[in-house]
Amino acid sequence: MKLTSQRRIAAQLLKVGENKVWFDPDRLDEIKEAITKADIRSLISNLAIQAKPDKGISGYRSKKIKVQKSKGRRKGKGSKKGTKKARLPKKDAWMAKVRSQRKFIKELKAKNLIKVNTYRNLYSKIKGGFFRSRKHIKMFLSEKELFNQKK
Repeated sequence: MKLTSQRRIAAQLLKVGENKVWFDPDRLDEIKEAITKADIRSLISNLAIQAKPDKGISGYRSKKIKVQKSKGRRKGKGSKKGTKKARLPKKDAWMAKVRSQRKFIKELKAKNLIKVNTYRNLYSKIKGGFFRSRKHIKMFLSEKELFNQKK
């Protein structure tokens, strides 16, 4: 039973592709006799002809990968697409380092562990990129004996 013309007209009316048109297998004789657009329209309203639903994309695999990445997996050399600087720009790395160091010396000043003039000196050194890390600041303070002496 050839229903190509009916399929074409139905696809046009339903505004879908020809492969998305579904014919009710029990009413194929009725569909074969339908040759005008009006006939096809009535069959569509009677649900003898329908458009198949859109197929979705399963999110299962992407969710699974996301869980693995959250555990720290799938991040080896073969998975990296950009250079080190592209993945974490120089400026972002710098901002993170400077902000943590400034926060650290602010806490030291608040706890009265360093004097205000020492704080200002450290602040300018941080701005100049003198310190590698917070640990380096601690080391510098202990070597130069700049911590406030307990009375």
